[in-house]
Amino acid sequence: MFSEPFRNRVVVRGAGELASGVINRLSLEGFEVVALEQEHPSCVRRLVCYAEALYEGEVSINGVTAKRADAVDEAKEMLPAGFVPVLIDPDAKSLSALKPSILIDGRLLKRNIDTSVGMAPLVIGLGPGFTAGENCHAAVETNRGESLGQVIYKGSPQEDTGVPAPVEGISKERVLRAPTDGTLRCRKNIGDSVRAGDRIADVAGKPVVSRIDGIVRGLARDGLHVKRGQKIGDVDPRGSKEALYKISDKAQAVADGVLKAIQHFL
Repeated sequence: MFSEPFRNRVVVRGAGELASGVINRLSLEGFEVVALEQEHPSCVRRLVCYAEALYEGEVSINGVTAKRADAVDEAKEMLPAGFVPVLIDPDAKSLSALKPSILIDGRLLKRNIDTSVGMAPLVIGLGPGFTAGENCHAAVETNRGESLGQVIYKGSPQEDTGVPAPVEGISKERVLRAPTDGTLRCRKNIGDSVRAGDRIADVAGKPVVSRIDGIVRGLARDGLHVKRGQKIGDVDPRGSKEALYKISDKAQAVADGVLKAIQHFL
């Protein structure tokens, strides 16, 4: 597909929490990274997601700055300065113009819809939906546990469990989900302390209430249209505000796996 791919250029599909951990790590390692996102991304841990550049124009996380780019040429101009361009391109139509040597699908769709090995010289898939040797060259495990971050060169990552990782023994209770379809209206902000029973948001007038005491660790953007059952936030029972601005250990482990896969092939 690409006659002369740029060896040091990486395109990442998605710029949510785990994908942003990968973007950050590869940028710090000296790769040119371009992120492709949908028009209205619905990130929960927004303080550590480069997708927020589409709303804010520019965001910085752990020493790496991403900027919104409204065209491929604009994105290319940002790369020599060390910025991560974020393009609205959910269908990855810009690949032929960007000519990356590496494509990483970090959308975490739990199924592969439209990524294939022919899209770049090296294609890496994150989590369920990818099978190394079929629709990607390597896959990286995203489920917590002993295999988190493991590179798979033949076969598939584990299926999604649907159960959030426990924090201080609390799992499903810390997650906030939309009670119905509609527009999200936030009553609290990321970093606010809450008690069980506090109203954190509304969706189409229906309340979203915290089930535990803690701190709002993540909350989707106010005004976003959400679907019933969609994760729109989470409450951290540990109450640490410092963690709000840090890339999670899970995202770091996945980023380590991606870098290991790249080193293996290159």
